[in-house]
Amino acid sequence: MKIAALVSGGVDSSVMIKQLKDAGYSPEIFYIKIGMEDENGYTDCPAEEDIEITTYIAKKYGCKMEIVSLHKEYWDSVVKYTIESVQKGLTPNPDIMCNKLIKFGVFNDKWGKDFDYIATGHYATITEQNEKKFLSTAADNVKDQTYFLGQINYFQVSKMMFPIGHLKKYEVRTIASQEKLPSASRKDSQGICFLGKINYNDFIRRYLGEREGKIIELETGKILGKHKGYWFHTNGQRKGLHLSGGPWYAVKKDVNENIIYVSQGYDPENQYGKTINLQEFHFITENILGNLNEPKEITFKIRHTPEFTRGKIISTGNNYQIHSQEKMQGIAAGQFGVVYDNEHKICIGSGVIEE
Repeated sequence: MKIAALVSGGVDSSVMIKQLKDAGYSPEIFYIKIGMEDENGYTDCPAEEDIEITTYIAKKYGCKMEIVSLHKEYWDSVVKYTIESVQKGLTPNPDIMCNKLIKFGVFNDKWGKDFDYIATGHYATITEQNEKKFLSTAADNVKDQTYFLGQINYFQVSKMMFPIGHLKKYEVRTIASQEKLPSASRKDSQGICFLGKINYNDFIRRYLGEREGKIIELETGKILGKHKGYWFHTNGQRKGLHLSGGPWYAVKKDVNENIIYVSQGYDPENQYGKTINLQEFHFITENILGNLNEPKEITFKIRHTPEFTRGKIISTGNNYQIHSQEKMQGIAAGQFGVVYDNEHKICIGSGVIEE
């Protein structure tokens, strides 16, 4: 069995190689240079340390290693999608698109096609039932990364391997320490996949600049302060508004007038909602819920969190609508609503949240 293993230099993908070797496989390691570089030569932080660690892992476990670059593909798809979404006042999710289009998209088209499986260090699992494969949640609910995989298709999931998906994070770090891996105590990456160590707002500022606008209290129309561009803010945001007497939440944006509306909670319905409209809904393997002309019970997420929320989903013609059991804070257009079965085991699919 030929396995292409995507290693980033982090502890999760490093331990993944150990797990594959213990299972009797001889994976070929690929380090993907997916840092963004534009026509002006603007790049993320150098990847020398990541490559150094990945090279060490390859030598330690006797694996062939190849460094491949997908800079251009990133710009043409993920980076372009991000900038265009922000310009429209939407909240993009580059990580979801990066998995769909790059790691399990272009990489497979160019290199992965020659392998039976593509293995990654994601916290996720695969469930097989009725001779079909389903993307499923990890043993570690806190680290579960299926939200970021909610846009993959069946061909992609059928080629995936998640060798650490059955482990808790502390178990992964324990294995790394026992193996004396250089990534054992390395902090988890917090950056957006294509940005590396670059601050998100710095990236947005580079391409969209700054434009002063008003911060207005939604209920009263009172001007509370100023901001540097609606594109730096998202609905549900609490930090970064720099307003006194809080907490304040960004609840609405006027893209044409460059206005951010905030609320302190006089009318909770402006901050919280129970209805999430999804467009372009995508089933990963198949619809296991049955006839969606009638509401079906599900669990779901509208952002990457450890918690699953209970609700019901129903078809609304070409789109779908989730009715949450509890009020949701920060429902942001452009983000993804990812749907799971009632036991939050199988990740069924996802759609883009509408206003």
